[in-house]
Order: sequence, then structure tokens, then C-alpha cells
Amino acid sequence: MGRGTLRIYLGAAPGVGKTYAMLSEGHRRVERGTDCVVAFVEHHGRPRTEAVLRGLERVPPRTAEHRGTVLAEMDVDAVLARRPAVALVDELAHTNAPGSRNPKRWQDVAELLAAGIDVVSTVNIQHLESLGDVVEAITGVRQRETVPDEVVRRADQIELVDMSPEALRRRMAHGNIHTPDEVDAALSNYFRPGNLTALRELALLWTADRVDEYLRRYRGEHNIRSTWQARERIVVGLTGGPEGRTLIRRATRLAEKGAGGEVLAVYIARSDGLTAASPKELAVQRTLVEDLGGTFHHVIGDDVPSALLEFARGVNATQIVLGSSRRRTWQYILGPGVGQTVARDSGPDLDVHIVTHGEVAKGRGLPVARGARLGRSRTLAAWAVGVAGPGCLALLLTHVDADLGLANDMLLFLALTVAAALLGGFLPALASAAAGSLLLNWFFTPPVHRLTVADPKNIVAIAVFLGVAMSVASVVDLAARRTHQAARLRAEAEVLSYLAGSVLRGETSLDALLERVRETFSMESVALLERENEVEPWTPAASVGPHPAARPEEADVDMPVGDHLALALSGRVLPAEDRRVLGAFAAQAAVVLDRQRLVGEAEEARKLAEGTKIRTSLLAAVSHDLRTPLASIKASVSSLRSDDVEWSERDRAELLEGIEDGADRLDLLVGNLLDMSRLQTGTVRPLMRVVDLDEVVPMALGGVPDGSAWLDIPETLPMVEVDKGLLERAVANIVENAVKYSPEGVPVAVAASALGDRVELRVVDRGPGVPDEAKDGIFEPFQRLGDAPRGSGVGLGLAVARGFVEAMGGTLDAEDTPGGGLTMVLTLRAAPGGPPVPAGDPAAGAVT
Repeated sequence: MGRGTLRIYLGAAPGVGKTYAMLSEGHRRVERGTDCVVAFVEHHGRPRTEAVLRGLERVPPRTAEHRGTVLAEMDVDAVLARRPAVALVDELAHTNAPGSRNPKRWQDVAELLAAGIDVVSTVNIQHLESLGDVVEAITGVRQRETVPDEVVRRADQIELVDMSPEALRRRMAHGNIHTPDEVDAALSNYFRPGNLTALRELALLWTADRVDEYLRRYRGEHNIRSTWQARERIVVGLTGGPEGRTLIRRATRLAEKGAGGEVLAVYIARSDGLTAASPKELAVQRTLVEDLGGTFHHVIGDDVPSALLEFARGVNATQIVLGSSRRRTWQYILGPGVGQTVARDSGPDLDVHIVTHGEVAKGRGLPVARGARLGRSRTLAAWAVGVAGPGCLALLLTHVDADLGLANDMLLFLALTVAAALLGGFLPALASAAAGSLLLNWFFTPPVHRLTVADPKNIVAIAVFLGVAMSVASVVDLAARRTHQAARLRAEAEVLSYLAGSVLRGETSLDALLERVRETFSMESVALLERENEVEPWTPAASVGPHPAARPEEADVDMPVGDHLALALSGRVLPAEDRRVLGAFAAQAAVVLDRQRLVGEAEEARKLAEGTKIRTSLLAAVSHDLRTPLASIKASVSSLRSDDVEWSERDRAELLEGIEDGADRLDLLVGNLLDMSRLQTGTVRPLMRVVDLDEVVPMALGGVPDGSAWLDIPETLPMVEVDKGLLERAVANIVENAVKYSPEGVPVAVAASALGDRVELRVVDRGPGVPDEAKDGIFEPFQRLGDAPRGSGVGLGLAVARGFVEAMGGTLDAEDTPGGGLTMVLTLRAAPGGPPVPAGDPAAGAVT
């Protein structure tokens, strides 16, 4: 029995018709004779969905009772017993009721698939786990029911169900999604055009990535190397020169002309010696391409055109953007250049754009490594000119009738020696001079075809030729070496300048620095290793690249930094001349590591300082706010115990009432102080339970005078998942604060409403209000408004309330009350698995 297949209808937003599409697919399969049943469908009372359900066999759902609410869930056992060929399962991200076979519906679907049953299911884009934070930032609604992305990605088929925001809002206005009394609230909240447009873009991008992933896998399985222009991918070839920024911007403009275009910048470094590119310029270009939405890639390859084309074909690129060559005209005698080679070898399926820029023909950056400067082809050419060139020249001159004379013959051979020196340095030139002197003696100095010289003048001429040839070769080679040294020093100066600048800028990213090391020296991986002492094993402080070395001995290059720190590079062995710059990188890495740890220690010190500040404020508060009720209690008790005064029953009752009020104030103050201490030390551990707001909020109002607050908690509100004790304490602090600032005789309004999977509790007062710039400050410990009466508390009530609310996963914010005053908005999560509440459900009337 094989595994069943999974088909998913992915909705761009609620109400686009994914359930309708799934049921229509069920009808098509039934018409084809397929055994198809409806395992579970959420029709939400929509008439069109109910209509399309007719004619399809349905497996009866099982019912589960949870806290007095009867919930309908898919009966997995019944579906397995029925064993249809295809099962239709709605709402893949649904959370099952407590006590169900599996916590999540996608796990139920996994069981059906394992049993060989094909499943057609639905899910909305906002329920994908990886997009939770993005969706919350867009809509303000945190999705509690999610499904892992991998579950959806593993589906055999994914079909996007999409609709324009305008069409979806019209469908909403016609009552096809929510009931008429819910439409206005939904349109003004979750179903705003901006929200729907953003959700639609998320769905399109996620689906495009899934399609792209499938296309890459298919091309790899079938070994397809040619480019399929299904999506514009533009590769930008960078050299590390200043023209790179122009190329990146040009490529971005090209990508913007086609929907879904992608820009990939690639820098290809040779595998020998210090790279010729400026680390500072590469860092700037990396930042630029990432800011423009592209990606930066670092590739090692000695044959730059081949490596660039291999990378472009590997990512299925459709275009390559290169800059016009910076080489001078005479340098083209050494080869056609990267641009022309790439254009020649790209083939018909890969377009190459050569972009002009301000650095054209101004000369390429001087090479930084001798081997990289000459290269294999140039070295072979130098030896060919130095060894074979004199023989070819001698053969040519002996077959030419014109008698040029010995002096001219020597000049021609000398020209070959100079050419060999320019191409390959001293050794090829020396070989050319030696071969040239022997050939001059044999073919052109009487007696010919003998190594003897009859005329002493000719002996002097050959000796002078040999000396001049060697001198010229030596001078040319020395000039090349000096040029090489100057270029290398320039490259080293740029690297050291980059390191010095990073120190001055205070950059603390160790991974970024190690990435610069990898790019600068063309390495596969770089790791910074450390150990406590000589006997302890090495541990990685940071690393970049695949398979970093675990010990310095395993690396191709290791650079110790002190006794207990080492930089380990894997990829190739560095020449000795590169280790000086590598030492600077290693020292900088040690500095950055120390800086990171100092930043961590500074953060700990800041927290300690905040704790000290709180303790200082606490002592200041104790000096008055705690002593005042103590003094009142002490005075009342002393009066009652006095033997020389006969108190009346009324006076005695007043004194006892004063004692009770003082004790209540003390209890409240001490409770808030203890709560703040728990929040500061992180010892608050909420015991989450599913409760109704109308069970908690009335109890929280027990500490305020009768008639000072009125409630509006609708019975239709969903239950919330909170710690009942923490919520009661938080609401009590908020209400008491509102009552304290509300005008005499004006009650505080406490109203609740539902919005999607959130429940909001609003505490509205008509007091003086709080300026916008001070709204965040009122939630800080020991903060009170300047006109707050003395003895009204130590300023911890709102701080404790926000701490408790955030510990339960909610939020507490302050807003202005229309017409004057302050509104505290407490937002909580609706309990998972409860009855769905439409977004924007006006469960409570507006408080005015």
C-alpha cells in the first residue's frame, strides 16, 4: 500500500473561495467515478458553500465538549474505516479540541496519507508558521492556528486561490462571507485593501518560490543545463572595482521591468594569493545589492569566464550584466577579456549585457600576486617566445635572400629577448638570450655552421649582445617585480585601511569580519577557535563557510592570536607574503570578539544598574508611601489603647476603619512591590487556563468604590487563554488607576470586544489624559503624573499590569479617549479551538 497524495488549495485571504474550489474538485472526481467523501468541511454558514456540499457523501463529524461548548471535529477513525480513495479535509491548520486523537488537523491528514488515502485540503497563507510575524505586522492579528511550512511544501500539488482586494471586499459587502451585522467591522479592520494586497503578495511570492523549487529539482533530476526563461534572473559579474555599483543598479532596473525579477551579484576570486578586489568596495557593493533586494555570492574559480557561466547556468539565470573592460588598448594583445569570452560562450539562451561606465579603459587594478598576474597561459607564452622564438627567427632569416647584416640580426634576436622578459620575467629572457647567442654564432657569424668565430670583432659583438640581452631582461623583470610589490602594498594598504575603519566605526559583527577574510584570501571556510588553557579542547567562537576546521591542526592555514585564540582557514595553503595581512585580520577578530563580550557584560551591568535604580526608588518610596499608612495605623491603634480617653462607638468605628484602610493600602503597595520584584527577576510563570472575561473582570472591580465603574462584557465573546490570577491583578491595577484620575461622579467604562483571534478589554476614563510623548513613560516603574496626589501609590500599578499582561502573551497600550481622557487597551489571545469569531466582530458597542 503506497502513500496517498496531498493536494492543497492555498488561499490568499479568508473568503477567496478555497473551500468552494476544494468541493468543486470533489464533484469533478465523483463525476469521473472516483470514491470521494467529505471528511470535514467548515462552511461557516455561507449559502454558496452549503449548496456545493450537496451531492457529496459526508463522513459524520465527532463532537467534543470543552468547557460547556460543543465542538465538531473530524472523525479520523470513521474516515479510516470508510477508506475512500479521496478525502476532502478543510482547514489544514485547525487546532483540534482537547482530548482529540491528534493536537492538529494536519497530523490527522498525515494519518490518512499514511493509510494510502489521497487528501484534498485547504489552508490560508496567513496560517503558515514562517509568516506569523509578517502577518501580525501587516494585519495586527496574531494567528494562533498555524501549520508548519514543510507540511505544505511536501504537498504533491499546490494551487493558489486568489482574488483581487476589490472583488473580495465586494463579496464581503454582499454578505457572501460574513453576516450583514459583521460586514462593516470586518471591512474596516482585517479586510482593509492594504491588508488584502499585502496578503495577496505574500501568497504569490510564497507560491512562486515553491514553483521555483520544483523547477530546480526537476532540472537537476533530468540534468538540464540550458536556461529556461521562466523567470528573469539577472547575474551581475563584479570585479571589486568602482564600476560595480553602476552594474548593480542597472541590473536592478532590468529586473524591475519584469514581474518577479531577481538579481544575483557574484564576485569570482582566483584561488591563488591575496585577492585583487578592495574589501571596502566589495562590502559596499554587498550592502547595495542586499538593500535593493538582491543576493551576493562569492565564488572561487581560476577561469573567470567559465566560473561565471557555470554559476549563471546553475541558478537558471536568463541574463548576465558585465561592465565594459577597464583594460587599456594594448592589453588586448594578451587576450579578448572576460566580457567578450562570456558573450561568445554564453549560447543562445543566455543574454549578456555589456554596460558602459566611467572607468572604461582607465586601466585595471594592478595585480597583487605574481602567479595571478602572469597565469599559466602567459608563462607558457613567455617560454615559447624565449626558447622557440629564436629558432623560428633563425629559420626565417636563413630563408630570406636579403642580407640584413649581423647588427640587424642581433637587434631582432634582442627584441625576442625583451618580449620574453615582458611576458615571463627574467628566466625566459635568459633562455632567449642564450639561445639567440648560439644561433647567431652558428648561422650568422663566419665561419657559419660552426661554433667558432673567425673575426675577433664578432666575438665582441656576440658578447655585447648577450650582456645587453641579460641586462634588459634583468631591468624588465626588476620593473615587473617593483610593479608587483607596489600593487601588493596597495592591496594590503586597502585591507588594513578597511580594518582600521571598522575599528573606528565600532563594527562588532564577527561573522561579517570572517566573511571578509574568506573573500579576501579566496578560502572555503574560516573559523575563529578558542580554548581556556593548554589542556582544554578548541571550541569555535564563530565560523563561516562549509565544514570549518575544528582544530588549528586540521586547517590549511592557522594564525595564532595569543595563547588561546587562533584563526583557522580551509581551502588552500597561503604564501608566506599573505600571512602579514592575515595576522592583521586575526588581531582584529580577537578585538571584535572581546568587544562583543564587553557589550554583553555592559548589558548585564546596565541591567544591574536598572535594578539598583529600582531599589533606590523603592527606598525613596518606602520613606513616605509605606510609612504614611503605617503612621496612620500606629496612631489609630495607640488611640484605641489609650486608657485616659473614653471613645464613643462612632469614634471607635472611625479609628478601626482607618486601621483597615491603612492595612489595605499597605497590602496593595506591598503586593505591587513584590509583583514588580518578580517581574524584574523573571520569576513570573503564568499558569495558562481557558476562562471567560466575565468571570475575571467583575472580581477585579472589587477594590474600587461602588458606582465608580460600569461593565460591558458581551456573552458572545470567545474565551481567552490566560492566568486568571495575573489577569485579575492587572485589570484591578488598570481600573484603580483610571478611577483615581477620573472626575468625581464620572464612572470609568470597562468594555470588551472581539477582533479576529484577539479579545480587547478597554478601560476608559474622562480624566486629564496623558500627552503622546509621555504615554510610554507611564508604564515605567515608580512613574506618576506630576499632579498625582501624594500618598496615592509608588507608581507601580501600570508597570505591574503591563508586565503581567505581556507574560501572558498579550499587550497593554494607552490611547487618547475621544473627547478627553485616557483609554487603556488590554489585548489578549482568544483560546485556540474555540468557536470562530469573524474579524472585526462588533461584540461591544463603542464607548463614548
